[in-house]
Amino acid sequence: MSIWKDIRAAMIAGHKLPRATLSDQFLAQGPNTLLSRAAWIPGMGFGVKSVSVFPENQGVPSIHGAMVLFNDRDGQVRGTLDSAAITNLKTATDSVLGSQLLARKGARRLLIIGAGHVAEHLIQAYAALMPQLHEVRIWNRTGAKAAALAAKYGVQAVEDLPAAAAQADVISSAVMVQAPILRGAWVRPGTHVDLIGAFRPDMREGDDDLMKKARLFCDSLETTVEHIGEFSDPIARGVIAAGDIVGDFYDLIPGSIGRQSAQDITVFKNGGGAHLDLMTAQVLLK
Repeated sequence: MSIWKDIRAAMIAGHKLPRATLSDQFLAQGPNTLLSRAAWIPGMGFGVKSVSVFPENQGVPSIHGAMVLFNDRDGQVRGTLDSAAITNLKTATDSVLGSQLLARKGARRLLIIGAGHVAEHLIQAYAALMPQLHEVRIWNRTGAKAAALAAKYGVQAVEDLPAAAAQADVISSAVMVQAPILRGAWVRPGTHVDLIGAFRPDMREGDDDLMKKARLFCDSLETTVEHIGEFSDPIARGVIAAGDIVGDFYDLIPGSIGRQSAQDITVFKNGGGAHLDLMTAQVLLK
């Protein structure tokens, strides 16, 4: 079994355990952020991952960090893992699992917005877990970067984002922006949209029109609704209500909620809760 399938299985099993206790802390200096996320799942253990995010870095990665894992029998440290390994595997699997649960049957065209590390792992995870999405396109603000990534994986780079979005069955956006980059007007009925890049209250990838016309979901209500601008901003301005967010993985995985028709536009906000880091870390420790 591939690492992607192992982590997907761990996420499904983990959401059948008692709901995780979660805590997030953000410290910011200008554009730079220290993000610490902790989770405790009874019977699995607990851990905290701390990462620095310096989006303006040149020549070195923008994210650095580590995760410390503990057992919940006597609190001993089980291990310290590189945060990038956990985050890359967790983030891509999180999104693909959301797409498996929400994309309409017969979906075959995938558009990835962004061409960074997350995008590269999304290509790998979708290939392993949703091979029916065999038409893969990549758009990036820097076209040369999209072309290089597309060439590496034998997929297609595109330059016209509105046209590519209008043709996609699944759109996965992984760019760290403050102003929305994806317009609801571009998204046709039946499309599933996965939003990854925003992680602070002042960040968004999807515009108000997209939020108003879609059925809204996330991986964790507790860590997305009030903390990430994708939902908190339109809620604060009365564009949508908190009750418009239908549910999270604890509802999606048992099948109690989901897509209602083939014409639904669904939006899944990947907030990357710490419980998902914990589930992923268990796989890496093994």
